[in-house]
Amino acid sequence: MTTVRPRHVEVRPFPWNRRVVAAALRAGKRTTPMHGLVEVDVTDAKRLLADHEPPLSFTAFVIASVARAAAAHPEVHAYRNWRGQLVCHRHVDVATIVEINTAQDPFALAHTIRDADIRDVTDLTSELRTVKTDPSASSNGRWVARYAPIAAYVPGLFAAMYAVMARSPRLRELTGTVGVTAVGMFAHGGGFAIAPLTLMPLQIVVGGVSPRPRVVGGQIEVRDVLDLTVTVDHNVIYGAPAARFGAELREILESATVMDNLHR
Repeated sequence: MTTVRPRHVEVRPFPWNRRVVAAALRAGKRTTPMHGLVEVDVTDAKRLLADHEPPLSFTAFVIASVARAAAAHPEVHAYRNWRGQLVCHRHVDVATIVEINTAQDPFALAHTIRDADIRDVTDLTSELRTVKTDPSASSNGRWVARYAPIAAYVPGLFAAMYAVMARSPRLRELTGTVGVTAVGMFAHGGGFAIAPLTLMPLQIVVGGVSPRPRVVGGQIEVRDVLDLTVTVDHNVIYGAPAARFGAELREILESATVMDNLHR
């Protein structure tokens, strides 16, 4: 016997916070993304983070590591301005995602961490947790709360805003030079995620961590392995510099050198 049930659809307004994200993704269509999938042994780093009192943020650790690798290889987060010139930064500002609550639903707030390449993990952990509990502590959070719900419904406004930001060095100062986004905390086990570029020519997607066999000192051990997706704009960045950046990032993460000031 076939069960017959009523069928219906629900039509509701497209959320303003998704309009912001959609505009950012459209801005990234001018890029040519090149992806690299990297596995990193983070056993030592996880131990150091957990042993700290209070425990430190794994995302903050990754951000600090990515920023130091990017500072050593500034070409991987360069971009072209309005005149077609190459703009290289001697600092690293990291745009990361902090999930906050809004009247509609949870919103992925893009928060910019300034000078991430010279700050320690404790400092970055404190900043991320502050923004999580109080979005107004972020300049982006204040802008979202005040203007975004209205601006999202002005046709073409966000698209025009991102188009200008993509090539303007002055406006790029507001957005950051490197993107780090994490999806690992929403899933269990390992796994890679591949996300399109938006404004940043360098983006790191933090995937899952899972126990896997690794050779350590000639012996097989079970280690905590992190999956990372490294994406660069191939219009600007050649494969060789990207590979050198990836190698240095792996070394910094596995050695946990950004936590040298913590007790080992």
